Amino acid sequence: MDNSNIQLTINRIDSLDNMNLEDVSDYMEQNLQKHVIEYRNWADQFPYHALSVFTMAYSQKYIYIDYFVRCNFLRAVNYTNNSPVSDDSCVEFFMQLPGSPEYWNFEFNCIGTVNASHRERRDAPVRLTDEQIASIRRCPSCGTRPFEEMEGLFSWNLIIAIPFSLIGIDITAPDAPKQIRANFYKCAGKTSMPHFISWAPIDAEKPNFHRPDCFGIINLN
Repeated sequence: MDNSNIQLTINRIDSLDNMNLEDVSDYMEQNLQKHVIEYRNWADQFPYHALSVFTMAYSQKYIYIDYFVRCNFLRAVNYTNNSPVSDDSCVEFFMQLPGSPEYWNFEFNCIGTVNASHRERRDAPVRLTDEQIASIRRCPSCGTRPFEEMEGLFSWNLIIAIPFSLIGIDITAPDAPKQIRANFYKCAGKTSMPHFISWAPIDAEKPNFHRPDCFGIINLN
């Protein structure tokens, strides 16, 4: 599936590295363009649509993504690294560098628990270590303590900062990439209103986010 027409452009803002993540979130909310995660690729099976938007920027050191979600039901059972956070109230960022056969998956539940890997195929993940995961900065509005599912209308925010060094990029190098192929997701597989939503559409019979052939384009300005 060719999603090369689905693109966004993000700016380099090195001053973000001098802020705490709460201030980064405030800056991005007030100054950057919002992008909607809206494709219900399996709407006949999973019709619920949680409101999900994100803003994005990068610096010399990090990729910054600030997610905002409004949803019915909130779940954060998983609290250990590389646990199945997609079962919880979850946002995700999958990316692939130009010319690389591998793609990276970064998955976060609403309390900031991380499941992250890089791989060429879905069934062959190379899990990130605890030390690598610790390098990913996170600030969840829900706090960091796990909880069982709660019913109601909830709004929550999660800002993350992924180090370029983690994915092997020196953004200051002359040959640094000007584009990244990627997709953004909102899911909640084991909540009372399960859903699987994407920024760029996915052509698959059942929910499957591990489709780098369906990634859109991020331009690094």
